[in-house]
Amino acid sequence: MNSAESVLSVRELRVEITRHDRSVAPVDDVSFDVGRGEIVGIAGESGSGKSLTLRSIIGLSPPFATVSGSMRSDPRGDGLTDHDPRALRGKGVSFVFQEPLSALSPTKRIGDHLELAIRSAHRVGREEARRQSIELLTSVGVPSAAQRARMWPHELSGGQRQRVVIALALATEPRLLLCDEPTTALDVSVQDQILSLLLDIRADRGLSVVFVSHDLAVLNQICDRIVVMYAGRVMETGPTTEVLSRPRHPYTEALIRSIPSMQKSDGPLPSIPGQPPDPDHFPGGCRFAPRCPHAVAECASASHQLVDAGARSTACIRADRLYGS
Repeated sequence: MNSAESVLSVRELRVEITRHDRSVAPVDDVSFDVGRGEIVGIAGESGSGKSLTLRSIIGLSPPFATVSGSMRSDPRGDGLTDHDPRALRGKGVSFVFQEPLSALSPTKRIGDHLELAIRSAHRVGREEARRQSIELLTSVGVPSAAQRARMWPHELSGGQRQRVVIALALATEPRLLLCDEPTTALDVSVQDQILSLLLDIRADRGLSVVFVSHDLAVLNQICDRIVVMYAGRVMETGPTTEVLSRPRHPYTEALIRSIPSMQKSDGPLPSIPGQPPDPDHFPGGCRFAPRCPHAVAECASASHQLVDAGARSTACIRADRLYGS
């Protein structure tokens, strides 16, 4: 993607964590772009570095972490500039957390959360903030919004709380929304409603979204492009439909094969052998090689490099031989 068309451009992102005189880099050499009005998914197993990548964009990495690399963003629509996470937090960029009950203060009513965000961003009076908060709750599908605004977080269902968190993220009118597995704790029907809501918000507001999930079915439903991460590195990127229908990296292929299918209900569910490596002991070469059924000796020493093939990129040195050019 041309960086001029992006609202966010991340290049060679590295997050290094130092504790007790030891340093590890659970995120290393991560690069991707997010286009205007585009939803980009970041996929991978737990521990792949996807959530840490997302939090680094908004300056929420651990206090003992060092973030390096290049990030540029376009918070006002007038071109990419150096990205200042702290300056843009809650303004040009907003965050939707995985667990809404933890994201909402138990000591504030729903309306108080929204009114505080609106007044901070727009400098309006209390009555106007209250009116806008009810409008926001209505826009994200919260029924009886005026009544719900007077309730406490624990009085709402999980799906309603997640809608409130999305409304809270939209209160500052951001151009980029970062979603960290926002549907993981929800049942399937509510999950579908939240995904539909995000698609509607994208259409209505022209928002760009980065959506982190381990669930490829969810990413297939909502994302335009996908970034597949493993052990802190990008393994493959490309349009979602192409990546999931014709993967060009064995890790992506293994993730897809592990998705439950109604058509293949007999026999055990295929799984990826072994476990993701601990950041303290990342292997050399391709980090997926110890678990890869297609690995050869060269994989253990190959340098990590994403090779472009049109709109697709893969870090597998055997991609052409395994999947064709």
